[in-house]
Amino acid sequence: MRWLTTSLLTLVTLASCTNFPWEEVQLAEDEVYPDIAFGKTYGARYSGPRCRVAPDDPQWPSEESWDKFNKTLGGVLLKPVPPGAVCYPGEHYDADKCKFLLSQAGGTRFYSDHPLTVLTDWATGNTCQVSASPVGNCTQGGLPVYVVNATTVRHIQLAVNFARNRHLRLVIRNAGHDFNGRSTGYGALSIYTHHLKDFEYIPEYIVGPYKGRVARVGAGIETWELTNYMDQYNMTVEVPGGETVGAFGGWIAGGGHNLLSSVYGHGADQVLAFQAVTADGRYHSVTPEKNADLFYAMLGGGGGTYGVLTSAIIKVYPPTPVTKLHLEFRVGAPDAPFNTNSTAAFWDGVWLYQFLSPSICDAGATHYSYIRRQSPTSYSFEVDFQLPLLTPTQITSLLTPLYTGLDALGILVNLTIPPAVSPNPARPRKTGTGAAPSNLYFASRLFPRANWSNRTLYNATFAAIRATVEEGGFVFHGVNFWTPAAAVGYPGSKNSLAGREDWRGAIMHADIMDRDFAGVVGAMGNEGVEERFWKRHGQLKKVMDGVRAVTGEGGGAYFNEADVLEPGWQGTFFGGAGETYQRLLRVKRERDPWGLFWAVMTPGSERWRVEEGRGLPTQNGRLCLTEKE
Repeated sequence: MRWLTTSLLTLVTLASCTNFPWEEVQLAEDEVYPDIAFGKTYGARYSGPRCRVAPDDPQWPSEESWDKFNKTLGGVLLKPVPPGAVCYPGEHYDADKCKFLLSQAGGTRFYSDHPLTVLTDWATGNTCQVSASPVGNCTQGGLPVYVVNATTVRHIQLAVNFARNRHLRLVIRNAGHDFNGRSTGYGALSIYTHHLKDFEYIPEYIVGPYKGRVARVGAGIETWELTNYMDQYNMTVEVPGGETVGAFGGWIAGGGHNLLSSVYGHGADQVLAFQAVTADGRYHSVTPEKNADLFYAMLGGGGGTYGVLTSAIIKVYPPTPVTKLHLEFRVGAPDAPFNTNSTAAFWDGVWLYQFLSPSICDAGATHYSYIRRQSPTSYSFEVDFQLPLLTPTQITSLLTPLYTGLDALGILVNLTIPPAVSPNPARPRKTGTGAAPSNLYFASRLFPRANWSNRTLYNATFAAIRATVEEGGFVFHGVNFWTPAAAVGYPGSKNSLAGREDWRGAIMHADIMDRDFAGVVGAMGNEGVEERFWKRHGQLKKVMDGVRAVTGEGGGAYFNEADVLEPGWQGTFFGGAGETYQRLLRVKRERDPWGLFWAVMTPGSERWRVEEGRGLPTQNGRLCLTEKE
């Protein structure tokens, strides 16, 4: 179906017709029974036990209740076991499947399409690790017990109502790219939106001051699928950096940086309207004017918190050519390309790159860099420049100061400009393979552009960056961008990134990463894990305190890539006790007085905590009201 909207009145008329066919399949009042009845938010509050009902509680639904629920769903209720169960003695053991997981699964769609998998193992408790020599037993740990494989709005409404009425923990999982455990939880019922993948290209659309092309996308669509649609329709949309990331779940809910952020704004800025199911089980059309509170909160205000997004209408741009250019150099690695034998020269080269980054971003570039300590005497630096809409001559002029400066430091690199890449119908289709769980642990920070405004402040900033690698041994991953108001456009002033100086004034988002955190602490159930965890986290906190000191009140952090133990997270992610956080908190309390949607470090999450038993920040524990409630 193609729509041509020529006036605001026409748009309003079409607002009720913006559903995909599966969104028209909704739960009717006359088919509900007590377990699946709709909720009423006015005057409501949570009235269940102190802890969400878990499998070993007497209030846990009986097999008959689950069977009835499944029949009402039409048979889409799943009870999956952890993937690693095939490696452990017992009824699920399968040597061939275990071998596949160990040697091949990471290069396939297996983990992306598995209904339980989140791609950060430690957050689940690491209670069923894939291993050729497993130790102990495989348990469900911090993974959900049941999964609703949603393919209609009705499925989502039923899951929301059943969990609310039976006082169950509820989580939402899309593609599983979750670094903090927000889409998983012990004893939970999970809403699996991964298969909501419809796409529609709309050549002309008007909403507010926006007039142009748009696309209507299902919540489960991934980056690789959108890339294929860009080729098919010869257009550009903003997408996450990872091929298998679900583009319209947690990515936009957290803000959503991407390679075109300096040209078109962030992911949250791309959404013109969306559809969602809220905690009362009701289905809503959401625009900057209709259900404006949800529009504000669900775009930048934290994922898994206010409702379940089912589809969105997003901006479409003309085909945008992007030149991708790679630069790297090392010290202490004689066989490496672009090598320097001077540690001082190495750090001076990285200093120069960061110092020049604002001028590069001003030209519309976004760049992704990594600084790694390979050994006590060896370091590496690499950066991928994403340079949209620039000619080779412009790129040469833009990057010559950097390359000339590196040459003067004795870091000999050549500026070679490859052809730009644009959407191309003849390009081979992507298939979205390669996602696999890991034990990556993040802390992050948004660096204010103001820190580059004078040499003293910049030098202090760079010293903090250097310390994360040199003293802490962590990987420093910088994403440099600049999003002026002209890039954000409409309706960027209507989402919760609006007025956020940490986002709108940032020149860089940076991850400080430990790539094998569980390799340091071991399986979360092992003896002594608490001591090892806190020792390693203490090292991370030490270098992050230095970063926080130089970024100050103008800094924040990217919600989706952050320390699960971020101090003062309300301020770091949402502006603290200021207007943004208080507004988000009001939306949460009004739309979800039951606290049904809960995720780590989201507005209103203070009311609950996971009682893991050992003080570790995993989801392998009961979700309970705090004592102050």
